Amino acid sequence: MRYLDVGGAHLSVIGLGTWQFGSREWGYGKEYAEGPAIAITQRALDLGVNLLDTAEIYAFGESERIVGRAIAGRRAEAFVATKVFPVLPLAPIVAWRGRRSAARLRVATIDLYQLHWPNPVVPDSAAVDGLRQLQRSGVVRHVGVSNYGRARWEAAERALGSPLLTNQVQYSLAVRKPDADLVPFAAANDRVIIAYSPLAQGFLSARYDASNAPGGIRAGNALFVPENLERGADLLGTLRSIAQAHDATPAQVALAWVISRPNVVAIPGASSVEQLERNVEAAQLDLTTAELAELTDASDRFFPVGGPGVAARLVRARLHR
Repeated sequence: MRYLDVGGAHLSVIGLGTWQFGSREWGYGKEYAEGPAIAITQRALDLGVNLLDTAEIYAFGESERIVGRAIAGRRAEAFVATKVFPVLPLAPIVAWRGRRSAARLRVATIDLYQLHWPNPVVPDSAAVDGLRQLQRSGVVRHVGVSNYGRARWEAAERALGSPLLTNQVQYSLAVRKPDADLVPFAAANDRVIIAYSPLAQGFLSARYDASNAPGGIRAGNALFVPENLERGADLLGTLRSIAQAHDATPAQVALAWVISRPNVVAIPGASSVEQLERNVEAAQLDLTTAELAELTDASDRFFPVGGPGVAARLVRARLHR
């Protein structure tokens, strides 16, 4: 495993996202929560993965409870990150909810506590005061944000008066918006981008095409409409070609591209121990400068369709299943 050391944080470049733990959206029930989810987390620790990311909103606290059970007796091996959902994020509420997350995780200190989304009404000055209280009381070590644009990230930092170390955003070869300003800002200022959906919910696994789209929660992802699967053929073909040259999978190549970016770590999910192990292997995949450039160029040529028309098509498709 490779690690990124920034701002006093020691992070595995491949982490583990746990949105699916206990989540009905992903179709995982009690049996998965009590078995595979625990095994996946413990195997991640075995392999040197220390970044475990969850949130209070994931399965309404159940994901945090699962992570807490999984790291029992191995706390020192884990860098535990969770997030507060920004419903009325006033200082005392943020501080109280941070303590509740720590209790569900069964930890004295949360390594990284993040504001999950910017609140469109409540100013960040209120929320970051709650983060400050949690840091001063020792309940939280590092603080960060998620889904913030650069201007609001910087403004929230000014309100806090100290670093908001991380910004967790959607980032992959299929979703490149953070390249415009967030990734350069993090690299230049000792901050970290935590890339969620680094495989674009499986789009970059290159397992799907216009005649073979996934179901379940991913059926609502516009990337999987037939037109976008067709538009992605060049990018997916590039992933397959480079993967073949390295005896790797397209997903591993896509992950290797993400973590090649400066000050970026990735938190793919895993539905099985085997999938986790494949994800972790991406940390050791050395792509050449030419291959990284080829992937970037293919990504630059990918222009997925979106907007209300695609949303309407997705709704109609679901109604007719």
